Amino acid sequence: MHKGIERYKSIGLSVAVALAATVGSGSVNAGDKLKIGVTATLEGTYTVLGEDGMRGYMLALEKHGGKAGGKEIETIVGSTDATPDSAVRAAKKLVEQDKVDVLISPLSGAEGIAIRDYSKTQPQITVINAASGAVETTYGDPSAGITPSPTFYRFNMDGAQWHAGLGDYIYNVKHYKKIATIAEDYAFTYTQVMGLTVEYCKAGGQITKRLWVPLGTKDFSSYIPELLSEDVDAIYLGLGGADAVNFLNQYQQAGGNAKLIGGSIMIDQTVLSSKGKAKEALIGTVSASGMADNDPSPAWQAFVKAYQQHPKTGYFKNAFNSPSLLAVNYYDATDAVFNALDQVNGDLSDGNKKFRNALQNMVLDAPNGRITLDENRQAIGTNFVTEVVKDANGNLISKVVKVVPNVQQRLGFSKAVYDKFIPPGRTNPPCKKNYD
Repeated sequence: MHKGIERYKSIGLSVAVALAATVGSGSVNAGDKLKIGVTATLEGTYTVLGEDGMRGYMLALEKHGGKAGGKEIETIVGSTDATPDSAVRAAKKLVEQDKVDVLISPLSGAEGIAIRDYSKTQPQITVINAASGAVETTYGDPSAGITPSPTFYRFNMDGAQWHAGLGDYIYNVKHYKKIATIAEDYAFTYTQVMGLTVEYCKAGGQITKRLWVPLGTKDFSSYIPELLSEDVDAIYLGLGGADAVNFLNQYQQAGGNAKLIGGSIMIDQTVLSSKGKAKEALIGTVSASGMADNDPSPAWQAFVKAYQQHPKTGYFKNAFNSPSLLAVNYYDATDAVFNALDQVNGDLSDGNKKFRNALQNMVLDAPNGRITLDENRQAIGTNFVTEVVKDANGNLISKVVKVVPNVQQRLGFSKAVYDKFIPPGRTNPPCKKNYD
């Protein structure tokens, strides 16, 4: 495995050069190429997330020199808008028309559930999750008899895992005894609020109100008065992309000044690097995620350096101050794919048997910590409880306040107890001190 800064000494290709070397080249026979299909939310409210995801993909592609398993990589990108239908349309084109050899998809939570189901209809291809974090994507839904897909692998933790340590921290360290939540009304944020709820309420906390808003909400005027009227110690914001920025602007204009708790994509660089002063309200906000901007590990620092020093072309033209959660998720997924292809010398015969075995047994030394997969092909990894601060340059960053290692999908609960949380939704799980 690659270590520290050394791994990036060979990175120097621009996105344009990398794509020129791998797409449409007539100098390489089809048999000497591997087609990799990638989907990202390059439309709609999550566009900035999709663009940063693609930056992570490009960093992994360039690290491997545009090759895997001894073959040139041809990248074909499919654009989505975070809806399940758009994700399936993009995947169908890549798999059934473009005939990609491996699919890296998707970015967003509800997309992930749809791609899980689609992957079951295409057993000939292996799907590696790009960044999506809904729990059901890899866990299935025991209450409905829905099982995981045997051909779907996820090297990032899910939204509930990304909140491991947060509930305990806000209750016992920040002393937030009562909170309200507002979050986007879809699978990923259901999973995030689930992870927060079961830990926070078990510690003794109360959730007085849960508000859900449509993805892509521009006007929060009907929701903000409800938050302002709540007698709580803090408000949890499960928002992302343009929704997050719109809410911050309108909440401050309405005089809101509560202590804030952030969802994982509320406090990463997709929001912290946004233009305007609205983001200043996030200073002091506690959150948790599968990464932290100031993680001191050499592997993370090397990844940040590669991201920051990349030529500002292609997807990197409007890069953030440092990589977001989406960039590292796409990077990890792609690195895992290329490492596995290297291990099997690009052999995808026999229904991808050797390739899938290499993925299942991989120990990925990722920039954000060691990652392995469980029996459902779901990541076990490290989580970071963080607080938003200004760095020496005046930029907003997430600062590590607690590290939670070896976070497994069931969060320490027995299967019988955890299955009651699935599928998470607007009211499930309830806020209880005892879930046994």
